[in-house]
Amino acid sequence: MTGWTADCIPGQHGRVAVVTGANSGLGLVTATELARHGAHVVLAVRDTAAGEQAARRIDGDTEVRELDLASLDSVRTFAAKLVVDHPAIDLLVNNAGVVLLGPRRTSADGLELQFATNVLGHFALTGLLLDNLAAAREARVVSLSSITHRNAHLDFGDLMFERGYRATTAYGRTKLATTIFGRELDRRLRAAGSPVVSVLAHPGITRTNLTPRAWEHRGRAGRVIARIGLLATQPVERGALPQLYAATAPGVQGGQFFGPAGFGEIRGRVTEARLNPDAADPAIGKRLWAAAGELTGVSYL
Repeated sequence: MTGWTADCIPGQHGRVAVVTGANSGLGLVTATELARHGAHVVLAVRDTAAGEQAARRIDGDTEVRELDLASLDSVRTFAAKLVVDHPAIDLLVNNAGVVLLGPRRTSADGLELQFATNVLGHFALTGLLLDNLAAAREARVVSLSSITHRNAHLDFGDLMFERGYRATTAYGRTKLATTIFGRELDRRLRAAGSPVVSVLAHPGITRTNLTPRAWEHRGRAGRVIARIGLLATQPVERGALPQLYAATAPGVQGGQFFGPAGFGEIRGRVTEARLNPDAADPAIGKRLWAAAGELTGVSYL
């Protein structure tokens, strides 16, 4: 992996890639590089006007489709149309996410908004697209984790964080849950003899639009905090490399987890990342899978 850059991405001609949250930040860089190397990229975005604007900036074959991961109805509608138009899907990058540092909020389905968006929407989407992924040759699902997952623990008695809500803790839990999901998905795919591979990546600390948005509730003080935070980040083009590697590099194995190699995995070249032991625990994976299936009404594997 030493020296791996986006220029190392193999040709993606003839492949269909779906990238959630592809209108900005890590998702936009990921979509841009996949399209630049020949993939047909579906920009799955909540704001289609922003998605169309992003698509015009991409040199390659793209389409824009509406997807609000915080709404299970939206996830089902998106998937139902996509599977008809694209019988084989080669790559699903579960990139989209929200960081909300204000008071607790809920989704259209009454679920804690960060968990609904970052975890449950992607769990449902993956299940609804799985047959089409299995129809492709060497398909991959890439789920985006975070270094914040390392110190998190799930409370299965209060997954929706209705008691003693703390936004930063809630966000860390969503990223741990995402990591658990990616590993459990890999276990289940292998047990089912599926050709689909599930891998994980995290971007270290990267300069995206999530940082300023996270502090919007603090007004002027929040804007100052966000600007200071941005100084410690790496460029988004570098932050996207772990997920691009996970999505495209030859020889990637199911269950692998990639991130930056620098101190604390904050920045640097792509390497294998450190995993929270909870994410590697099959019992925890099984428990989260059951809970996600119940909360979304989507059952698979």
